[in-house]
Amino acid sequence: MLTFTAYSQQVLVPDDGLSKVRFTIKNFGFNTPGSFKGLKGSIVFNTANIGAAAFDVTIDAATVDTDNKKRDAHLRKEEYFHAEKFPVIRFKSTKVTASADGSYIATGILTIKGVNKNISFPFKASALSVGSLFQGTFEINRRDFGVGGGSAVLGDNLKLSLSVYAK
Repeated sequence: MLTFTAYSQQVLVPDDGLSKVRFTIKNFGFNTPGSFKGLKGSIVFNTANIGAAAFDVTIDAATVDTDNKKRDAHLRKEEYFHAEKFPVIRFKSTKVTASADGSYIATGILTIKGVNKNISFPFKASALSVGSLFQGTFEINRRDFGVGGGSAVLGDNLKLSLSVYAK
């Protein structure tokens, strides 16, 4: 019984209200911040059995928020996120590994606008009195997902910062 308890996996549910999915991209040479809401999914995580860890989470593409309503409406259109046809952005892990420095690497499929790409990114996990906090920062190329077309004023690389609280 002790072995089963040590290796059992707890399924956590992200708390959208307490989590933050933020991004920064260059637009006309200036860093433009933004965020998404609507975080849903499941997280299976136990440091005693990291090989069984799994993330399957989505965000609502239509919630893109850059603090500019006109720009946000434009970002929801076909050239960018095409939120009407592709309402969610999804990450589904295929593997989670531990790093020597105490952090972890999540590897999996990121789906934006129906385009699937394998990505890997580092993250830290912290056990809290209730639930866990997962934090990571990484970059992706928007062109890999057909976001923004051939815009010459929009940078290619997008920096994502995740702070996901789950219980």
